[in-house]
Amino acid sequence: MGNTSVRRATLLVGATALIAGSVAACGSSAGSGSGSGGQTLTLYNAQHQQTTDAITAAFTKATGIKVRVVNDSEDVLTAQLEQEGGRSPADLFYTENSNWLQQLNTKGLLAKVKPATLQAVPRRDSAANGDWVGVSARISALVYNPSKISAAQLPTSILDLADPKYRGKFELAPSETDFWPLVSSVAKAKGNPAALTWLKGMKANVGGNDNIPDNETLTSDVSRGTTDFAVINHYYFYRLQAELGAGKVHAKLAYFTAGDPGYVKAISGVAILKSSKHQAAAQKFVQFMTSSAGQSVLAHGDGFEYPLKAGVAANPKLPPLTSYRPNAFDPADLGTGLNAKTLMQQAGLL
Repeated sequence: MGNTSVRRATLLVGATALIAGSVAACGSSAGSGSGSGGQTLTLYNAQHQQTTDAITAAFTKATGIKVRVVNDSEDVLTAQLEQEGGRSPADLFYTENSNWLQQLNTKGLLAKVKPATLQAVPRRDSAANGDWVGVSARISALVYNPSKISAAQLPTSILDLADPKYRGKFELAPSETDFWPLVSSVAKAKGNPAALTWLKGMKANVGGNDNIPDNETLTSDVSRGTTDFAVINHYYFYRLQAELGAGKVHAKLAYFTAGDPGYVKAISGVAILKSSKHQAAAQKFVQFMTSSAGQSVLAHGDGFEYPLKAGVAANPKLPPLTSYRPNAFDPADLGTGLNAKTLMQQAGLL
């Protein structure tokens, strides 16, 4: 997610009512009435701001613990945390993509998440060593304009984007950090040399359309017919429908072949900084995010991400998470994202 994405707020339909209903559900599990009120946590936030605002408001209402949110893009906040080290004022870091948490994990900057919290979501969706926990999922997709290109003409693999037959047919947002896990996936599946060749082929195909700022712009451009198709995460399509109305969005979603390197289940997660001076309260926040109450806030807003906790239904407009057929890579397989950044720099995309 680029800086534009972080600051862009869309309507959270029904979020206020849901927050009120969530308070009773979270109860003692989130620490209500435990005497922890009056504290203030600092959350470095690289998730969509409206999603985070709904979750933090519900958490504060349930526990009395306030949350000060610092918003910026994932790469900026990760670099800031590395620079601040043990002097960081941050207690928590909430990201759209797992690779940034993995990067801080390798630097030894994260605290262990309580085992009970880790057990609230599928184990494969969190750090292998328990230093961060998954909160929600999103699926990579093709958004296309059927008046410009048919479903049968779409690429079936992300590798096809380097095929000259798609020259001038799509736009790319390489600085959008949602794209980086896809690059990592291709590198993991095919090796760095093949991934670099693929990236260079894509750059040749998009020409001057390789500097689109974010997925919101990609989705809007496809709907308006500015370009034929683009690779995004699924929820940007549903957010545009919620914003404009389904009848005003002239686009559809499609997916790569099952198991393709471009068919990625990406994880949004949260971590506690080892340097936090409010470890107990920070653990309560992370616990809340993976609880039924916190996951319901996430699921019922206009974020259109998939909650990870079993028994919490996603937005009814979404297909079941089990209906997708992404590749088998776990967040740990995709690494820190630094390799993806290097490859894109070598290809001239960054």
